[in-house]
Amino acid sequence: MATETICSEVTGSVWKIEVAIGADVEADQSIMVLESMKMEIPVLAPDGGRIVKILVTEGQAIKEGQELAIIES
Repeated sequence: MATETICSEVTGSVWKIEVAIGADVEADQSIMVLESMKMEIPVLAPDGGRIVKILVTEGQAIKEGQELAIIES
């Protein structure tokens, strides 16, 4: 099975994590919500698969390009 790392497209903070490790997700499903400049930005699963690792916690400050989660398809 192939794994893919999901990275942040913005600098901000993790507002809410919407899935747990081991959860099955569909393509374009929101896995977490980031907050940047008082805007909520959903992080979407690029493909369907299973979340194998979440690399951040709610409230954590993040940088653009930072790894957020790993999905296995």
